[in-house]
Amino acid sequence: MKRNVGTVDRAVRGIMAIIFLMLYILQVITGTLGIILLIIAVIFVLNTFFAYCPIYALFGIDTLEGTESTDT
Repeated sequence: MKRNVGTVDRAVRGIMAIIFLMLYILQVITGTLGIILLIIAVIFVLNTFFAYCPIYALFGIDTLEGTESTDT
């Protein structure tokens, strides 16, 4: 799996995941929307850890800077 998510992109996804999780935990957003945001937060966390986004791969997008891109 080739990495295709850069450092800034990973940071933004991580921050968004934390915000979504906090909104759900603090019950600011509940119900179906809360569950959807929770699922998105989990996906963002996985994207952040693995530096890989399948949607980016589908469209040929690569936000890595320079030679950071490696096969893992």
